[in-house]
Amino acid sequence: MPGSNARAIEKARTLPADAVILDLEDSVAPDAKAAARRQVTDAVSAGGFGAREVVVRINGLDTQWWLDDLNAVGKAKPDAVLMPKVSSPNHLEDVAERLVDISADQKIRVWAMMETPLAMLNARDIAAAASDVETRLAAFVMGTNDLAKETRAKITPGRAAMLPWLMNCVAAARAFGLDILDGVYNDLADAEGFARECAQAWDMGFDGKTLIHPNQINPCNTAFSPSAEDVAHAKNIIAAFELPENRDKGVVQLDGRMVERLHADMARRTVAIAQAIEARRHESERV
Repeated sequence: MPGSNARAIEKARTLPADAVILDLEDSVAPDAKAAARRQVTDAVSAGGFGAREVVVRINGLDTQWWLDDLNAVGKAKPDAVLMPKVSSPNHLEDVAERLVDISADQKIRVWAMMETPLAMLNARDIAAAASDVETRLAAFVMGTNDLAKETRAKITPGRAAMLPWLMNCVAAARAFGLDILDGVYNDLADAEGFARECAQAWDMGFDGKTLIHPNQINPCNTAFSPSAEDVAHAKNIIAAFELPENRDKGVVQLDGRMVERLHADMARRTVAIAQAIEARRHESERV
């Protein structure tokens, strides 16, 4: 949501999204930066976003605005600060030092936009910075538009040119316990293309997708939610390993297929996600 758009920020409090990103960077004109910063920090401080994670994207470290952004946002206590154009662990260290200087709440996490050629080359080292708790690093967000601009790669159906970079970042995130969100889909009129890209991101292992319009939320939620068939199959796998005769086995046979204990771990995660989604749905209905 553009930080300069008061109506959009208010609407963010009602959207069926897991997180809202209030933006101070690309969607805000230079002469509107200060006013947007005040509006966003006031909104974050006021709360009212329910169970949604509230994230503020600040301006990049190569701009004149980032320090003022971070100083103000840190005091407002969002769930996370989203840093654009993270290209090396040093960028995370600079932000970490500033958050310490302003005594920012320890609960504030840092998300990193992965959107430069150097970020693709340094993905492992950037993710490894999460091992240092002072960086607060919790998630990667793919910035596919900026990545296309900087590399001159074309964004085409199927994203063939980007697949190596996307999967490299997924691997780096998983290696160091980070969540990772796919980039945006630009064509609001292409619902089928958007659905295909969400399905692709799900297959690639992304935790979710960043969105640019409320109309994209429901199809995205559908794509990243386990289907009824997925949940039923997961419960069958869990039940199979919980049988007394299987509790000490590493592999069991289920419906004619060999299933390993690692599949039971994956099944438990599927069921947990489905239960969390159902709990969120009931909560929204009560509200």
